[in-house]
Amino acid sequence: MIDCEPKIKVALLQDCREARIILNGVFHLPGGQRAAAVQHIRIIAGKIILNDVAGHEFAVEKETFLTAGKHSTFTLNIKIGIDFHWQRIKQLTFRGNIILISNAGLSFHLLNEILLEDYLSAVVSSEMSAAAPLEFLKAQAITARSWLVAMLERKNTAIAACTDFCNDKEIIRWRDTNDHLLFDVCADDHCQRYQGITGITTADVNKAVRATRGIYLVYENKICDARYYKSCGGRTEIFLTAWQEESFPYLQSITDNACSCPPVQSEDDARKWLKDEPPAYCNTQDEKLLSRILPAFDRDTIDFYRWHVSYDREELEELLFKKSGIDFGTLQSLIPVKRGPSGRISKLQIAGTKRIILVGKELEIRRWLSPTHLLSSAFVVSPEYSPTGVITRFLLDGGGWGHGVGLCQIGAAVMAAKGFCAADILTHYFSGARLQKLYE
Repeated sequence: MIDCEPKIKVALLQDCREARIILNGVFHLPGGQRAAAVQHIRIIAGKIILNDVAGHEFAVEKETFLTAGKHSTFTLNIKIGIDFHWQRIKQLTFRGNIILISNAGLSFHLLNEILLEDYLSAVVSSEMSAAAPLEFLKAQAITARSWLVAMLERKNTAIAACTDFCNDKEIIRWRDTNDHLLFDVCADDHCQRYQGITGITTADVNKAVRATRGIYLVYENKICDARYYKSCGGRTEIFLTAWQEESFPYLQSITDNACSCPPVQSEDDARKWLKDEPPAYCNTQDEKLLSRILPAFDRDTIDFYRWHVSYDREELEELLFKKSGIDFGTLQSLIPVKRGPSGRISKLQIAGTKRIILVGKELEIRRWLSPTHLLSSAFVVSPEYSPTGVITRFLLDGGGWGHGVGLCQIGAAVMAAKGFCAADILTHYFSGARLQKLYE
């Protein structure tokens, strides 16, 4: 395990050909030259070109480093929520150094080098609202810190970051977050939301990070791979439903309430579970609380605990072709083949008159069945038929928001609002894990 605070490299822009960046304060180019306040960045003939507004040019072959002064920041436009229904462009401001790396001479990555604890202040206020209860902010900081360092440790092993198992009958695809080669993490939901200092609007964010500095979730002397998401839908999920065939004792499926709700073990169980709305910490309609804990762009998602999606058959056929590249012909059925204990589907059979394909895992299923992504893969399918017995519509009744593994952010925030401390919240979601301070 680590014993000091690391620096990390976060990709703010990936595979970009042009960008405009505003430097607030002092930044130095290689060789000590002070960079102008506004820089236009392009890649031409394999070279990264920096131009200020006066037209002065600085060119590098593959990589350059802009060193930030003590209180300097920089501002640029970032796409957030990439490919999800909340995707948008935001102008964001960041602390730390800037690294520009040529990607095969065709584009460049813009990275932010920053100390881990400074990075976490931005993550905590990006993932959820900075106005959320302090004990939740502490729990989120510890979870995000643990996930990041555990991921970096896994990145140094031979563990695959993604798997594509494809043949004529089966497509099983999952992607983890250690598949980035030129940097540690990206700045979006694929890794952790990192939207700079723009969202740090309360003193509690910095207080939460300072109070938990160097504290990690640990299990058997290893930092926990502490995953998190928005809403479990009443029960959390196990790791292998979303990623590789591994099991972690601290990532077991638990109910998100004090009642005993058995795990989903059959289609009848799934239908009963997802058609009902059992009590849970994340089962809240408290608009005042939700406006306090959710970032503004997440408040558009109202029905996250139980949700409903309906497609005309022809509409879904067209969507499946667009998202998968497969012509299924006339769609005949969507049949869950394998579910996790929260009801999330890890294998789904899609049958048409031309093709029958088994698809997984949970994120790939969500991607195929939505113009962006379904809120989760926990759903049951109800076809509607014409008087002649032909399927005309597919109704999906689902629950939860996200993969469901580990910390339920809305549930954890509700727990904090009810008076639970960060340690109790983390004990609830990460069975058997303990808190350990690894550096001052």
